[in-house]
Amino acid sequence: MPSRARLCRAVLCHAVSLAVPGRAVPCRSARTCGGRRRAHGQEGGARGLTSPLLASPLPDGSARPPAAAQSGVSRTAVCCSICGFIQWMSRGDMAKPLLGHRSMEGDPSITPAASRSIGVLGSGDFARSLAIRLVCSGFKVVVGSRNPKRKAGLFPSAAEVTFQAEAVKKTDVIFVAVFREHYSTLCDLADVLVGKILVDVSNNTEINHHKESNAEYLASLFPACTVVKGFNVVSAWTLQSGARDGNKQVLICSNNQEAKRTVAEIAQVMGFTPVDMGCMSSAREIENIPLRLLPAWKIPIFLALGLFLCFFTYNLIRQVIHPYIREQKNKLYKIPIEVVNTTLPCVAYVMLSLVYLPGVLAACSQLYYGTKYRRFPDWLDQWLQHRKQIGLLSFFCAALHAVYSLCLPMRRSHRYQLIETAVKQAVEKKMNIWVEEEVWRMEIYISVGIIALGLLSLLAITSLPSIANSLNWREFSFIQSTLGFIALVISTLHTLTYGWSRAFDENQYKFYLPPTYTLTLLVPCTVILAKVIFSLPCIQQRLLRIRRGWEKGRYVKFVLPSATGEYSSGETSSNV
Repeated sequence: MPSRARLCRAVLCHAVSLAVPGRAVPCRSARTCGGRRRAHGQEGGARGLTSPLLASPLPDGSARPPAAAQSGVSRTAVCCSICGFIQWMSRGDMAKPLLGHRSMEGDPSITPAASRSIGVLGSGDFARSLAIRLVCSGFKVVVGSRNPKRKAGLFPSAAEVTFQAEAVKKTDVIFVAVFREHYSTLCDLADVLVGKILVDVSNNTEINHHKESNAEYLASLFPACTVVKGFNVVSAWTLQSGARDGNKQVLICSNNQEAKRTVAEIAQVMGFTPVDMGCMSSAREIENIPLRLLPAWKIPIFLALGLFLCFFTYNLIRQVIHPYIREQKNKLYKIPIEVVNTTLPCVAYVMLSLVYLPGVLAACSQLYYGTKYRRFPDWLDQWLQHRKQIGLLSFFCAALHAVYSLCLPMRRSHRYQLIETAVKQAVEKKMNIWVEEEVWRMEIYISVGIIALGLLSLLAITSLPSIANSLNWREFSFIQSTLGFIALVISTLHTLTYGWSRAFDENQYKFYLPPTYTLTLLVPCTVILAKVIFSLPCIQQRLLRIRRGWEKGRYVKFVLPSATGEYSSGETSSNV
């Protein structure tokens, strides 16, 4: 059976034959189109199959010329061009290069790439990656180096590598890919740099290391040039691998609007999304962005570490210190695995509840004030913004808990305890130690835990930008809100089946301290109870009205027309 691409080529060649009557139409796809296929108009002319559009006279009454004469293109070229297009389309998306050219026809705001030459000063890793990306985007690239012969082999063959002065003379937009310390070496080029656009791509080694930004310092050295800050938040890996594998945003700032527009056009052709950050005073902030280490993760990480230390200390007292004081038993071997494994689920469970607790507090605030336009407190606003990071840390702790639990039977201490238990049963001559209640408890406990971990995995995966961008708002909200709350409920069942009836056993209260799992239930149960209350129709409808713009104490009067459709004395009014 012929492939879909071959069928498409055959159909289009046949369509060309219909539209272009005359002699045979040769085609390069000889096996598909049958070599030199005779045009349909020649064979079917006697049957009256000529196209009505081609057979109709021109407006002045003269006969319409053949189609090939109208277009000025031979029938052979038309057929072969269409077949070549089909062959290109049949390759699919996988055949497209990652750095493919983007069509700019119909967009007058973007200058065609092939008509512009771009200069790059520097021969480091970033300069090479930038030159590769510019060449792949269709630009003419001229690289300026102090040693062009030695550096030429590092750049693509399509890029011209020459001396810095020659590169500056041949281009109007120049990327300065050198460190701040080497800006002074460019002072000899001040005369040829007059009127040029310099794009500063450098970064500092420390936040606010200098009083002025690198871009402002470069502008002070070359006052006759227009300096634009940009591309410093893009890594060399992103330039080489494409915008799909990295951040697509390019932050740009300058005091010259025309220069910013030019650099933005270049960024768009390269496949990035330019973001106008304003005037040159913003360069200092732009240069600090790549130097910040996980700025959105600091609060969640400190929160997770604080909870871990609290629960770890609590479990250490109960599992290690209490047996040593009361029974003179050394249980220090429990610290690396058992105490940590008891702490991790506590942190994961509480962190998961802290993801949904700020939403409950926000809803309470809206119900209390009767409006959604009142600003939340700063601490609550920050809490709401860090829910994603808190949820991912919760998943991380839950995954570690699963791994630690699988490793429990591998411990030497666990094997000794099994042997000791078996010996005691043999001495006591116990043949049947099966406890039905404990068997069912552990089966339910493990099964519910696996389900909870699976839901947490789904929440973590859908929070990734690449996955979240493929979901619409309803799908994303259903997974993160509805399934997330279900995960919290199932985690609560997992905790309850772990505790079972031990919460009522007085032997479980070491130093009068309750079991750890009873403490972890406080916040999640509060969130679940609040969610249940908010789901009541009377409260749910009021909260929905508030989130749609209704405000307590403010009414809008609507005048409704009478049933006859005329605004007369029969009008009625309604307060909303």
